Amino acid sequence: MKNCVKLLLLAAAFQSFTASADIPLKDNSELVGKWNLYAEAAKVDGEKKAVKVEWIFQKDGTLETISTDSVGRTKEMKIAIKYSVENGELKKQTTPGREKYESCKVIEKEGSNMVLKCTYLYFFLTKI
Repeated sequence: MKNCVKLLLLAAAFQSFTASADIPLKDNSELVGKWNLYAEAAKVDGEKKAVKVEWIFQKDGTLETISTDSVGRTKEMKIAIKYSVENGELKKQTTPGREKYESCKVIEKEGSNMVLKCTYLYFFLTKI
């Protein structure tokens, strides 16, 4: 009985460890293209806020973000920032024109879906 309990605890610990394991990026070829950023959240399993943003990763290290605001005066806003892949992580500029970067880790990647954990938010993306 004690062995069974120990085995169950060990299996639960292993499952929680593998569920939170980061997926390292080899280079920017895994990101290049259009991605639909459809939600963001403070916790990976928390409440998701729906957003409508398109991220376009260029081969030259430019990330173009196009956001749509259906109720605002500007229907569409485009911003280009720099990005790179270093040590398996996405490094992206926090503000255009400033050399301040944040690191984002891929925590889930399945098919065309990807979840990024950045400094303050989790981003939920689907490749278009």
